[in-house]
Amino acid sequence: IVGDRGNYGQTNYAASKAGVMGLTKALAKEMGRYNCRVNAVLPGFIDTRMTETVPDHVKEKMKEKIPLGRRFGSVDDVADLVAFLASDRSGYITGACIECSGGISL
Repeated sequence: IVGDRGNYGQTNYAASKAGVMGLTKALAKEMGRYNCRVNAVLPGFIDTRMTETVPDHVKEKMKEKIPLGRRFGSVDDVADLVAFLASDRSGYITGACIECSGGISL
């Protein structure tokens, strides 16, 4: 999400995420002729060790911005999306950068 919208004080992080998004789209164009799909998952705030260090008052403020359930996502939320993208059910999806964020960027 930061790769698309930027974030104050995170120029390097935003640039790396934007690079992943560009790489995803370029590779999808190149690999399509081999029937190979390329997609990216853009997780929002997910309950992981990375978010454990965020102060509680900051977490609560961020949760208020998440329309879907006012909660951080779980590792299972992300894993379910990855499993879908790896399955034949997503057979006609390529070049997609899909947010798994509870709608925080809306």
